[in-house]
Amino acid sequence: MPVSTMKRIALISTGGTIEKTYDELSGVLANNVSVLDVMLASLELRGIEIARVQLMNKDSLEMSSEDHTLIAETALRLAGEYDGVVVVHGTDRLAVSGHRIVELGGTPVAPVVLTGAMRPYELRSTDALQNLTEALLAVQLVPPGVYVAMHNQVLKFPGVIKDRVLGTFVKEPA
Repeated sequence: MPVSTMKRIALISTGGTIEKTYDELSGVLANNVSVLDVMLASLELRGIEIARVQLMNKDSLEMSSEDHTLIAETALRLAGEYDGVVVVHGTDRLAVSGHRIVELGGTPVAPVVLTGAMRPYELRSTDALQNLTEALLAVQLVPPGVYVAMHNQVLKFPGVIKDRVLGTFVKEPA
């Protein structure tokens, strides 16, 4: 009988642009409901079992220091229980949480990959599904550490920042 190669991935949801939906009553994009289940259902995810962890549903600009610490502590705990952890996060403060994970836990026992989107899933020109797919693949391939996976690249923390001109993440200049 073959040995199971099923990878167990924890998917932490924190909100951010990737999960924003259009609120018709107020006329704005808001973090009211998560669209991650819809996104996951559209993907062919053979060989992985995903455990969803709905931690919070906030725009990252509204996150407090305590929120970043909660994200870091949760990611580190789950890294000890799963083969990998993906954190869906708002891009404005994603690097803060990535650095907090490294600060609190150094190199986790399993990879922790953060991702988000510059444009909500509900928009036609979104990068959300691509970034989620890249994060789910990266978490299975990279060695233990803390990373961001977006826009066809994987960068390791520390030293990752959001480049607001390029609209993506880059390594800080040395």
